Amino acid sequence: MSKAQQFFEDYHGNYPKTQKKFAEALSGFSNLFSKVMKDGALTLKEKELVAIGIAVAIRCEPCIRLHIKKALDLGVTEEQIIDAASVAVMMGGGPVTTYLPIVTDTLDHLKESK
Repeated sequence: MSKAQQFFEDYHGNYPKTQKKFAEALSGFSNLFSKVMKDGALTLKEKELVAIGIAVAIRCEPCIRLHIKKALDLGVTEEQIIDAASVAVMMGGGPVTTYLPIVTDTLDHLKESK
């Protein structure tokens, strides 16, 4: 089992419990997310690419995996995701490169699971 597959299984299994326990805290974030992550001056696809770049730059593994999935579901290409992650490397330097295998693992897993 890949790390990506394990992540998605754990996430989908645990997140409902988390939502219940942290309902009030998450409701504000959920509201913000729904207001921002829709077509506007940038398309939702473009916003997901921005989110991927930021996730890689700040080294947030769950964010990387979740935004890659959302981006692919919207029709973003693997090449576009790699470009966004590459910009993150340019901005974040060497430490950010250590998160590129997470991008690769997630892309490979999601490609195989289709």
